[in-house]
Amino acid sequence: MFKKIFGSSESKKSKEEKILPWQPLNEVAQLDRISEKSKTKTQLIFKHSTRCGISRMVMKQFVSAYDLDNNADLYYLDLLSYRDVSNEVGYKFQVMHQSPQLLVIRNGVVVAHASHGAINEMDLEKYL
Repeated sequence: MFKKIFGSSESKKSKEEKILPWQPLNEVAQLDRISEKSKTKTQLIFKHSTRCGISRMVMKQFVSAYDLDNNADLYYLDLLSYRDVSNEVGYKFQVMHQSPQLLVIRNGVVVAHASHGAINEMDLEKYL
């Protein structure tokens, strides 16, 4: 009865432990492969600042709401550890740097991008 009213720690734990199919983005050379792969499958790049509370909150909400399964490739960029890759993302895809930031790439170009709270307002399904 108490579990129904207050919830169990197990149910909270399973929600918190949702694991997304992240692929680490840590080399500039990966950007050409991402661009090429975007011709057949949507590519998503999530740029995250590990020192930023807002970035952490947005990422947590994104992970909780993400439900695209295998319909898109999802890349995680720790922009503090891989600043050169983060800079090249901006140059290659012609998007001003923000953090956190989500880029949606189709046919070699960014078709949508958002930063901060707007990330979780994006309807990603329309880009699949």
